[in-house]
Amino acid sequence: MAKNVAQSATLASLDQKLAMAKRYSHEGVIAGAKAAIVATIATAIPTLAIARTLPWARANLNPTAQALIISTAAGAAYFIVADKTVLATARKNSFNHAPNMEARI
Repeated sequence: MAKNVAQSATLASLDQKLAMAKRYSHEGVIAGAKAAIVATIATAIPTLAIARTLPWARANLNPTAQALIISTAAGAAYFIVADKTVLATARKNSFNHAPNMEARI
């Protein structure tokens, strides 16, 4: 009987940790998507303007190269911001739920 109670407590703790991890990853996805949208716009405008105005860029940057420049910036922004958001949220929450160290002293 005691083993079942301990097992259910452990499963409840794991379920809670899994739910928190899902929430953190969802917040990271949302923040990363917002950053990717901003990066796409911030990269697309100068890339497309330069590709149409500068003779070197007009000759060497075909539409595939322009799309690659824009999508690389968007992808990098997404992964950087999503990773930082997940880590920051987890760190903030781990400090909120940490046992009080002063009470032990």
